[in-house]
Amino acid sequence: MSAEVSHRAKVWMGVAAIPIILYTLLPIGWILSLSLKTGASVNDRHFIPNHWTWASYKYIFTGGAHDLFVPALINSIGICLIATFISVILSAFCAYGIARLDFPGKKLVLNAALLTAFFPSISVVTPLYNLWRSIGLYNTWPGLIIPYLSLTLPLSIWTMTAFFRQIPWEMEQAAQVDGATSWQAFRKVVFPLAAPGVFTTAIIAFFNAWNDFVFAEGLSSTPGKAGHFNGAQTVPAVLSTFQGPSQFIPPTGYIAAAAVIVTIPVVILVLIFQKRIVAGLTAGAVKG
Repeated sequence: MSAEVSHRAKVWMGVAAIPIILYTLLPIGWILSLSLKTGASVNDRHFIPNHWTWASYKYIFTGGAHDLFVPALINSIGICLIATFISVILSAFCAYGIARLDFPGKKLVLNAALLTAFFPSISVVTPLYNLWRSIGLYNTWPGLIIPYLSLTLPLSIWTMTAFFRQIPWEMEQAAQVDGATSWQAFRKVVFPLAAPGVFTTAIIAFFNAWNDFVFAEGLSSTPGKAGHFNGAQTVPAVLSTFQGPSQFIPPTGYIAAAAVIVTIPVVILVLIFQKRIVAGLTAGAVKG
């Protein structure tokens, strides 16, 4: 039984949502304002800058912070994309097995994945730091990709399991009756039908890796140089080390400019694919 929302209720819901939206956008607007202020006016209380300038953006891309920010941005993009790809592939096989097979400990696997998602990252950084230093993975791409899988896999498994459960078992059986093997049925029937879930899982996994600070700060030391792989520090960790051109110029504007740059891809993805993200989080919540 479905209930329709009246026009008046929709209007009041829209009016009530306006202050919430403004409150949510206020920090983003303030960061953008700081990134466009001059060094002398960065500490004033004006929300809208009196004098607009792109100096902070020029400083991080072509100025003194170029060798720090650009390699870190490349590291963030490369490491997060690789971690997302591996996470999606592994979680697809795991979720398919959980959704289709009956085996002892199935619920234990899902509960263990959920427990891993709630496990605090800071508690494993020190042991990983000592281990990574011993085996040569410290400040390397694999040294961050492997821990990032612990951030992306649990939620990926849960999300994709819900999508695989929604795919009728009869479609896969029909493909096998027509002569397809189990692998062919998965690859040509099940996986394409679960494409929206796979896409949603990839977005969520990418966000988790993109926003990480703990692993990036504890398991890397330098961002390296653009085009080289002799460093792995990502943007969130690099922002904590930003310094101004001199001790008399605070790095507030430069940090704000870098924060705006790394936020833009996330905002664009959320605005474009917000329906798929919500669908992925709520898949399997309602039967029928």
